[in-house]
Amino acid sequence: SNSVTLARANRRVTLLEKAAQLGGRAMTSHESGFAFNLGPHALYAEGAATRTFKELGIQYSAHRPQIGGFALIEGRRETFPAGALSLMTTGLFTATEKFEAAQWLAKLGKLDASDLHGVTLHDWLASNIRHLRVRQLIQALARLTTYAGDAQRQSAAAAIRQIQLGISSGVRYLDGGWQSLVDGLRDAAIKAGATIETGQRAQSIIVEQGHVRGAALADGAIHSADAVIIAASPAEVVSITESFVSSDWLRQLKALIPVKAACLDVALARLPQPDARFALGIDQPLYFSVHSATAQLAPANGALIHVAKYLMTDETTSAKSLEAELEQVLDTMQPGWREVLVKRRFMPALTVNHALVTTATTGRPEVAVPEIAGLFIAGDWVGAEGQLADVSVASGSAAAHAAQAR
Repeated sequence: SNSVTLARANRRVTLLEKAAQLGGRAMTSHESGFAFNLGPHALYAEGAATRTFKELGIQYSAHRPQIGGFALIEGRRETFPAGALSLMTTGLFTATEKFEAAQWLAKLGKLDASDLHGVTLHDWLASNIRHLRVRQLIQALARLTTYAGDAQRQSAAAAIRQIQLGISSGVRYLDGGWQSLVDGLRDAAIKAGATIETGQRAQSIIVEQGHVRGAALADGAIHSADAVIIAASPAEVVSITESFVSSDWLRQLKALIPVKAACLDVALARLPQPDARFALGIDQPLYFSVHSATAQLAPANGALIHVAKYLMTDETTSAKSLEAELEQVLDTMQPGWREVLVKRRFMPALTVNHALVTTATTGRPEVAVPEIAGLFIAGDWVGAEGQLADVSVASGSAAAHAAQAR
């Protein structure tokens, strides 16, 4: 998005992409008629990304998934309490627990979380919600909306605000996968005059007397520039900048905690259980969703399913055990899935985003790199606005406007 913004402002823009294809974690691969995102992706309807795409005129087709499904608890399925009727009828809670769950589900969307920045989600749940099963439900909603499984480090304020964003207008699944957004942004950037070069890795940033002068590529080529935006992981930014930025700033980047998930993406010739389309783990950090039931991601009669486990920061479970755990979720939700399997892809530790929002006072860095004029950063770990794709796009826009102001 920053390339589009700057090119439309009549700036000379060169986008250097180290991979052979644009998109990063937003890439979509197409196999046997199925569109595979890298794990489950959702676009928040009222988030910064949606707002920015609308401002830039990026066109895409998206749909809101149906609310409701199943809760996974102690290895069995129960009705997920998505509304008043399902809350009354679910076997997830006792009568007393249902009363407390109803209270919290009613007020969660209006809760003022502004004074909870220094409180972890774990501590807030323990201090405010009486019944364990109700605490587990709210924590499951936090996992669903933030993809983070570490409540003992996660900021309660950030988790609650993300739940509220999900409650307000929900999320959207994209027809054709997230590659449709990548392609739309690429086309808009090129139309505005930007140059895009794939397979080009920036080796270093050229800095003279505290000012950016350009970027040096791995092949020795030099791109002169009076502003550079680095959209990369914290580790890559540290590697590129450690020779000329302050040690305090580098320590801030190194202290960021990545959010990871184990993901099993499955394409089926048909759905054995057509009514079992969504499930959320209550006592375990598990997720199951048939994304093709909402968006066009599969051929006729086919099904594209994402199954995931939200991982702890210090997760030690082996890849083999994680895969078996996700297969068990499929066995529970879609018995017979192996007989109609077309394609599967397992990723044991996919980085969902590079910075868990914790209670740390330093938090995520701002877009301007301190002490270096004209150097900016962007990504899912930069800036104060939003989480996941929203913070990626918001930081990209902020970096573009800061560069434009030079």
